Formats: sequence, C-alpha cells, structure tokens
Amino acid sequence: MTVLPTLEPGELQEVVDDSGLAALHTERGNLPLERIDVRADITGLVARTVITQDFHNPHDVPLEATYIFPLPARAAVTGLRMTADGRTVEAELRERAEARARYDEALAAGQRASIAEEERPDVFTLRVGNIVAGERVSVQLTLVAPLPYEDGEATYRLPLVVAPRYIPGTPIPGSSVGDGVVPDTDAVPDASRITPPILLPGFPNPVQLSIRADIDPAGLPLGGIRSSLHAIGTEQGDRVTSVAINPGERVDRDFILRLAYSEAEATATAFTLEPDTDDTQEGTFELTVLPPLEAVAPRPRDVVLVLDRSGSMQGWKMIAARRAAARIVDTLTAKDRFAVLSFDTVIERPTGLPADSLAEGNDRNRFRAVEHLAGLEARGGTEMLAPMREAARMLDADQAGARDRVVVLVTDGQIGNEDQLLSELAAPLTGVRIHTVGIDRAVNAGFLGRLAGLGGGRCELVESEDRLDEALDRIHLRIGTPLLTDLALSADGLTLLEDTISPARMPNAFAGVPLVLRGRYRGAPENAVAQLHGITASGEEWHVPVPAVPTESGAVAAMWARGHLRELEDRYTIGTGDSQELEQRIVAVSLKHRVLCRFTALVAVDSRVVAEGGPKHRVTQPVELPSGWDARLAMPTAAAAFTTAPAGMPAPPSGFAAAGDFDARSQGGVSLGMGATPSFAPMQRRARGRGGLQEAAVFERDPLAEARTQAASEAHLLRNAGTPSPVEQRTILADLASRLRALLQDAGTQADPLRDLLTALAAVEGRGIPTPTQLTALWELALQTLETFAGTGNPTPAAPETKRKRDFWKRA
Repeated sequence: MTVLPTLEPGELQEVVDDSGLAALHTERGNLPLERIDVRADITGLVARTVITQDFHNPHDVPLEATYIFPLPARAAVTGLRMTADGRTVEAELRERAEARARYDEALAAGQRASIAEEERPDVFTLRVGNIVAGERVSVQLTLVAPLPYEDGEATYRLPLVVAPRYIPGTPIPGSSVGDGVVPDTDAVPDASRITPPILLPGFPNPVQLSIRADIDPAGLPLGGIRSSLHAIGTEQGDRVTSVAINPGERVDRDFILRLAYSEAEATATAFTLEPDTDDTQEGTFELTVLPPLEAVAPRPRDVVLVLDRSGSMQGWKMIAARRAAARIVDTLTAKDRFAVLSFDTVIERPTGLPADSLAEGNDRNRFRAVEHLAGLEARGGTEMLAPMREAARMLDADQAGARDRVVVLVTDGQIGNEDQLLSELAAPLTGVRIHTVGIDRAVNAGFLGRLAGLGGGRCELVESEDRLDEALDRIHLRIGTPLLTDLALSADGLTLLEDTISPARMPNAFAGVPLVLRGRYRGAPENAVAQLHGITASGEEWHVPVPAVPTESGAVAAMWARGHLRELEDRYTIGTGDSQELEQRIVAVSLKHRVLCRFTALVAVDSRVVAEGGPKHRVTQPVELPSGWDARLAMPTAAAAFTTAPAGMPAPPSGFAAAGDFDARSQGGVSLGMGATPSFAPMQRRARGRGGLQEAAVFERDPLAEARTQAASEAHLLRNAGTPSPVEQRTILADLASRLRALLQDAGTQADPLRDLLTALAAVEGRGIPTPTQLTALWELALQTLETFAGTGNPTPAAPETKRKRDFWKRA
C-alpha cells in the first residue's frame, strides 16, 4: 500500500499539475482514463448513444484499469467494442460467471481483454486488462433508450459520475469483492464495487469530455432545446439540429437536454409491432396512449412526506428539499391527513404533531410542519430504511379506508443498500403510491425509479433550483386522483405473451403523462388491433382500439428487454417466486435480445498475446466529486480511507467509521473513498475469490402463514370500510383481487379458498360493471371467505417471523 503524506490546506495549490489525491504520480501521467466521447442520435422519442472511453498506460509494465461509471437506468446496453493497435474486437454477451472466467483466462495468457458488468441499473464497471506500456485502448459502448415524455417535454439525461453513496452495515471480514474504496458490509455486500476513489477539488481536469447530440424530430414539431447544467453550442441543419458542450467541461454532473415537442403530436396513440428476425412469428410491441382529460374530484388522502436531511444534501440540495417539502405540505386540504418524517441517522417529526399517527391537514398543523422544515440543516448519514418503514406503518390499510395512501420521498438517493430497501419495503408498502423527488446533479435515478415503481408512482429528478417549481407542479398533479384505473390490455389478431408486459404492474394514468406499455406477442402483425380498457375517475368504462403499425427499427425489442429485465431482477431481489427459475429467465432474455443485465457481462478478448504473465499494475480510475458537493462535509464519511485525517478537516461524526477501522486498499494508487459504516446486525456471507461469486442473505417467508395473516387484514379492512357506494365497493374489491393475485403466487393448495374467491372477484375486474346487488353479494362472499381462511377470533394476527432464505450473487 502506498501512503501519501497529509497536506496542509495551503499546500494543495503547490502540487504539480499532473498529481493529486487518489492517484499515484508518474512522469508520464497518473490516471488511465484520458477521454470520454459521447455521440447521441435522438430520433423522435428514442435515443441511440455511443460512448467511447480511451485508456492510456503511462507505466512501464502492463496495466489493468478499472472504471466505475454510470449510465441511464432505462438504457439498454447492447454492445461493446475494444480497439487497440489497429485491431478491433467485438464483445460477446455471456452469463456473468462465464464472462469473468474468460476475462481472467485471457489476462493470465497475456491477451488484451475488457469486460463490462452491471452493478446497479445505473452503475457499471469496466475493466480493461493487459494495456501494454505507452499504449492506448478505446472501449466503445452502445446503448438505446426511450426518452421520458411528460407535459410537452422529452428529456435526454446522461449521468457522468457515480456520486458517493452512504454505505450502512458492519464491514465483512476478509477481502472485498471489488476494486472500490469502501469495504463490503452485511447491508451492502458489494459496496466495494460501487464506491470509486474520489478526486478532491482543485485537481487538474484529468479527462477530456466531449458530448454531441444530433436531434431529428422525426416529424414532431420541435419547439425548443435547453440544457440544464451545461453550456451548449447549436448547429441547425435541414432536418437535424446538433448540440455540443463547450470544451473543458468536467465529468462531474449529469448532461441533460430537454426537448419541447407538441404534446398532441408527441403522444399520438400508436401500437407498434417489431417482428423478430428468426421467423418464429413472435415479436415485440409498444403501445402509447394519452389518457383522456376530464375534471377529477379529489379524494381525501393520507400522505407521509419523508425528507432526507443527511450530509450529502448539504448546500443548494437542502434548500431545494425544504422548498419542495413545504410546497407539498401546502397542497394538502382539511380533508387530508399527513405526517412529516425528516431523517438522517435518526427520525424527527414536527413539534406539536402526533408522534405515532397522522395529523389532520388543517392550517395549524400545516404551519407546524412548514416551520419544522424551515429549520432543517444537512447532517449525518442516510439511514433510509427506518423512516420508510415508519411511513408504511402510518399508512396501514386498516386505518386508511377509502383514502388514497401516498408516500413522497425527497432525497438525492445516494445510498448503497438499494436492494435491501426494495426487498424489505415491497410488502409493507403494498397498495401505497410512492412518489420520489430526486435532488442532485448526479442523482441516483435508478434506485428512485425502482422505488417509485413499487407503488406505481412518479419519479421526478431536480438538478437545479430553477427546475424545482416545474417538477413540483408535476408531483402535485400525480399526488391527485388518477384519470384512469383498472387498465387491461388485449389484442385482436395477436396473442400477447403471458408475463411479458412491462411495466408488470399495470399503471394508473395521470394527466400529461402518456401511458407506454411494451411486451411480447405471437402472430402475424397484419390487421392486428390493440384494445385498452379502463375505468375513469367518475366510475365509467373507457376503451380505445389502436390499429397496429409494423416497424423494423430494432429499438423496441431492446427497450422492452431492458425494462423487463429490471422487473425480473427486482423480483429476484425481493424474493418473489423461485429464484433459480427467475435467474434462468433473466439470463435467457438477456442473451436472446443481447441486452446487458446483472446476470450477464460483455467480454472482448484479443487473440494476440501482448503481455506475458498478465498485468503487473492495477489502477482504479478516480472520479470527480459531483458538482455542488462540499468536500469538507463529504470526506468525513470516508474517514476510514485516510491513514490520518487531513489538517483542518473535522473529525468523523459519531456513528461513522474511524480511521483504521479497515485497511485502505491500493493497487498502484491511493484509494480515497466515501461511505459510513454504522452498526447493523451481522449477516452471513460466502466469498469464492476473485472472479467467483459473493452471496449475501435475503429473507424467506412462510407463504401459508402470510396468506392467513393477509386474509385477516383484508377482512378487517372490509369490516371497517363503513357504507361504501357501489363505485367504491367495486374499487375496493378490485384492489383486493390484485393483492390476492400477488399473494397466491407462492401459496400452496391450502390457499385454494382464496383462489376461488379471486375467481369470483373477476366480475369487478372485467369490462362490465356489476349491479349493486351483485357487488353486495361479492362483498359478503369476500368477507366470509377471508375470515374463515384466517381463523376465527384472530382478526389481526401478528406477522410471521422471517427467516433467511437463499443467497444473492455478487462478483468477487
């Protein structure tokens, strides 16, 4: 390990031009990544992006370079190409363990090789091995992604830096599984794979960045182009408008383009069919529908606002978060109930409001909440699981009745234990609409999108204070009553393949947001018609037929595969279904459609031997501190990466790992990283060495016991629903059916009474509207069945104790 001396603040300006913290100085340079070039072709609402990363070996021995970097969470990575010494190699997509083994074998044999792996939906690792002395190697990644479109504007967002993430849990003994600087913990067993070393401010710009986007509206009226965080130059052609960032920009914030398209044209209803090329009579479809506009009477709501006040929210982010939270509180009415939970490592509530229940949304209580928000300052770590659990408890369905249950989370999302949160929150937040507001210039968009997806809510990303009001206007609309519910899709002339529609949970439709569904079909595209049915907010049936239009763009299948793979991976994480079967499905979809996922990897190997004995030097590329972050406040979360704290830097706060709690690892450079390690209960881990798998426990449920518990809760809900109208009865019973359907996926034959009930409830999920007499009969049948199945005298039994289930894979 190379230990650098501590520098006094005044000495930082005296450092030579090409040296800096997190890197080892050499006469020919110190960092392997020299250049990032981005070329985006945006056609209508689809973006195809090629990212080229150039690596240089300034050392006298063969080098392996590791780079941890972000990509858009919704983008499908479809290819990798490695070029060096006049030779170009196309990567193969293989099962992840097989790809790692191939890469390691190539390095040991002295062959040039590269491998790209996904760690999170928006965090990837690239390793390039056996770069010989003085050589340059280019790695080109290709990806395709849909542009999110809302309220007349499409957004192209390209993340450029992995921000420091809060790492909870107890460090796991032994070597870490990745090349990052924070040790693996029981809560984040792959922390070392998502925590690259960080450059301190003042380090000379180490990477040349160029970004160019060519925009072809494809017949849509383009009203304007704006960039939130970068200055851009514009060239106007006959059909294509080109924009590019100015030279000298640093890789420290997202690149964001917003395109103003005419809403009527951009969201025109369309049913696109893309046949496969293997003559199987199968293909991929995309359905886009703009919901009908109508006046919607607001329903009373139970809203829990969860606000992140951790140290990473320092500066403009905390100001924006306070404003956002206060705006949301101001939208509440006297008919609503609410709670405000601000958190870092502890949870705090406004003075004068109930500690364990929701408060009425009257003027006095809203004032107390806003007063509490105004006094919040950033501090501490990001212990997000506890406040989200508390929000779920406060929004218990037994107490909500016919009210809308809503959680609004305001955060930068910079945590490492995303899988843990998704796994543990999926059940308690069932039936709760979750909206996320991400505030950062390098926001954790992948996690916030996945969390919002659990509850069919919206994810709004705010990269500047100028964007805040616009985003909050959208959230205000989404918190309200949806325009369409109970959506069901079928097709005339085609068979829609079961369990392929994405999103898997059919979303509700809101004003200004086109409904986009993708999936797989079987049959001939000619004369096919999609049929979408739903119920309007006033309780009336709604239906739209959409004739099919064939295409051969290749983008529809890739975008569907990416979305479907994310949903399957989330099921795997949460523990829904058979894990082995899910893994096989994930790998099969990934390989068939050539889209990278967490179970596969892209590996490129040059057949020539260029470095006998393999790489002699390894460097993990340091990354920029994100724009807007305060290094003095961020660095204490990485105190364990220092041998001694730099002069003038505050000591680590209570609950954070002190210096010496773990060894700083260096592979030819000094690793300076971030993350805190407060105590959690230990969890078992198994590691099988570099190139193998690391596994950490998740939890297993008793399906029958859970079914009885939920049956009792559902019966209690029906008993306490009061005297609902027929429309409300239908909505409550349809929601019950959706929950039973999910519950019965894992239940055995002993749960057949619930299956029979689910069959009877199909009457409230179909196109027809049952009569009031039929609804009353269904209500009584549901109540009797649920209480009988749950057992008499125990209407609300305690939840069964969880036990450890299977292990989740990670690379070692």
